[in-house]
Amino acid sequence: MYEKTIRIGSYNMRKARGLDQRRRPDRTLQVINSLDADVVALQEADKRLGARHPAIPRKMIEAETDYQLVEVSHNEISLGWHGNAILVRKGIKVIDVQRIDLTGLEPRGAVRLDLAGGLSVVATHLGLRRRDRIVQLDAICAATADCRRTVIAGDFNEWSAQGGLEPLAERFAIHSPGRTFHARRPVAGLDRFALSQGLHLHDAGVVQDALARRASDHLPIWANVAVYPVVA
Repeated sequence: MYEKTIRIGSYNMRKARGLDQRRRPDRTLQVINSLDADVVALQEADKRLGARHPAIPRKMIEAETDYQLVEVSHNEISLGWHGNAILVRKGIKVIDVQRIDLTGLEPRGAVRLDLAGGLSVVATHLGLRRRDRIVQLDAICAATADCRRTVIAGDFNEWSAQGGLEPLAERFAIHSPGRTFHARRPVAGLDRFALSQGLHLHDAGVVQDALARRASDHLPIWANVAVYPVVA
C-alpha cells in the first residue's frame, strides 16, 4: 500500500531563553534546524507579557532556516497562538489553519494545521493541572473530529505514562519518544505525539546533544510518520 512519510518535530523553546538565562534566538534556531523536520510545532514561541512579541525575529527565521512561519497569531505581532507556533518546510502546501481555545486555570490554546494530502497537525501546550488537561484534550478531539488523519504534537505537561490521557484513547495512539524534561537531567517525557488511525510511527527520538541541553529546559522531539491513504 502506498504511503508517504513526513517528519514532525516539537519543541518547547522556553521563549529562546537557555539554561544560562541568556535569550539567544540564534541558538534556538540551530536546535530547530537540527530536527530536520517537515513540520515543527513550537511552544513558548512568544514572550509572556504585553503584546507578546516573538522570541525569535521573523526575519531571522526567513534568513537562517528552510522554514516558513504559518500565520496563526491574532495580533500580527506574535509568532503563535497562546505561544504555539508552527513552522513548515518551504514548498509544503498549507490548506487551512484553525485556532482552538482551551479552557483552564490559565489561558491555553492549540493550532490545527491542514496540509495538502489530508493530514492535520495540531500543535499544543497543555495546562499544568490534570483536570484542565483532560478538558483541553476533549476540546482538541472535538476540533479534529472531521479529520481522519491527525497528529497532535506538543508539551502535554503530563508526568504519568498513562493517566490523564484518557480522552485520546478511542482515536489516538500516544507516543513518548523519551525523557525531555528537565533538559539538564531529563526525568520525564512531557513532550509527546498522538497519532490517529491511518498513521504509523516509523521512528521517533529526542535530540540530546550539548546544544539542545543548553538552549531550553525541554529537549526537542521528532517522529517519522507514515501517512496511509484513506480507505473509503
